[in-house]
Amino acid sequence: MKVLFVTPQLGSWATHGHHVAPNQMHAHWAAYAREKGTIEPEVLDCKALDIPFEKMLRIIKDKNPDVVVLGDILHSYGGFAVQKYFNDSAREIKKVLPGVKIVVGGLWYSFFGKESLEKNAAIDFVVMGEGEITFNELMDALNNDATDFSGIAGLSSRKEKGIVFGPIRELIKDLNILPLPAYDLFPMDKYVGHTYWKPFAEIVTSRGCTHGCTFCYEWSEHDPRALKHFNRWRAKSAARVVEEVELLEKQFGTKVIVIQEDNFNINPSRVREFCNEKIKRNLDMKWVSLGCASDWVRLEKDIPLMKKAGMFMAVFGIEVASDDELRKLDKGISVEQIYKTIDILRKNDIAIVGDIMIGFDYDDEAIIKNRFEFANEVDPDVMWVGYLTPPPGSPIWDDGIKRGWIDPDNLDMLQWDFLHPVVPTEHLSIEDLGRLGAWGMREFYSKPGRIQRILESNFDELAKLCFKDVMAGLGKWEAAAVHGEAHI
Repeated sequence: MKVLFVTPQLGSWATHGHHVAPNQMHAHWAAYAREKGTIEPEVLDCKALDIPFEKMLRIIKDKNPDVVVLGDILHSYGGFAVQKYFNDSAREIKKVLPGVKIVVGGLWYSFFGKESLEKNAAIDFVVMGEGEITFNELMDALNNDATDFSGIAGLSSRKEKGIVFGPIRELIKDLNILPLPAYDLFPMDKYVGHTYWKPFAEIVTSRGCTHGCTFCYEWSEHDPRALKHFNRWRAKSAARVVEEVELLEKQFGTKVIVIQEDNFNINPSRVREFCNEKIKRNLDMKWVSLGCASDWVRLEKDIPLMKKAGMFMAVFGIEVASDDELRKLDKGISVEQIYKTIDILRKNDIAIVGDIMIGFDYDDEAIIKNRFEFANEVDPDVMWVGYLTPPPGSPIWDDGIKRGWIDPDNLDMLQWDFLHPVVPTEHLSIEDLGRLGAWGMREFYSKPGRIQRILESNFDELAKLCFKDVMAGLGKWEAAAVHGEAHI
């Protein structure tokens, strides 16, 4: 079975500059199915190769695959806005290759197994939830000329002009059974992070989350019948992660990675084992880690080891300004832990990215200004402002529909990238939120001495280059927030 994994040409978040990394869903699915012998995989990454849409269609037609795969599992460069490009690609690919089977999965699609098939006739199959095994079973069925796919767990398909769901796909308990991602299929020399980090990659070493924040994008990655799967955290072993890092560094020359899942630091012993093994193997790879404040605090004594192992930047969610708000969002952290996280990272000269969110249903102008003042006080090096963008499957998605703030059938997907306000609050319009977000960003970065402190710090040069890239993108960020300009 000839399978082509396609990422169309699209942009990146304004504050990320030129940012493109291997599609992790494609890399994992391709590796697993190839190992099982069900497919002959090929990757066409038009974002990395700068291939425009019409040329992409000509290339796909010439390659004439049996199956095309679309979708992603990360929101790390465009949020949900990328869905427009995947949907448009499916429709146009089907026109030039009517007989090709189109499979989608990952963000957004997983939750909308039925709706995706109803709204887009070009899509033949939707993989819901964790995809490797489901996708491989589908490929095996197609190899055997199956016509009924209703028995495949985790799959949505058509049958006699109707839509059928297979059983719920149980989660993979041991992620070490998965082969290393199929990076050999990708143009690895083309990947860049924040304009200046290259060669670059993002990796995913764990799945699920123990926190379950009400606004998290990961709700949309699960089968709507099994949303409890979101809270079941599983991880590749530290040795397995180092093996992937070694592959990237030694075979492909990758110099910088972002460990992209939200919870790399949730298990301190795993983090220590990863760092010690990376040092033991003399791997020079620099890396960025995401994590919750509560987990950073538990790792206080291990931060020097993480820095020695190559970590130069840490990312965590500040989100709001009080313990009451944090509890309301099921964040699982406290204000005290936010301050402590800033303190321990700064003492170790680790650059800090803190995320602030605005647009919760109760937000008014005073609350938002207080939130920005809190961010100014706790003082991350980079403040990233995200607008509340309700993920399908999340509690705030259902609430938004009930309030009439979300119409799932009439969404401007290019606005659903977390950088555009897309829902009002009880007190503020979408336009108000855009204005307040822009005001907050200007206030934060205009504080006397803040930019100079970062440029004169002992941070790794990669962190300073990232800061430079963020500064260059602020105007574009504001144009999106205030004027609705699309840039994904």
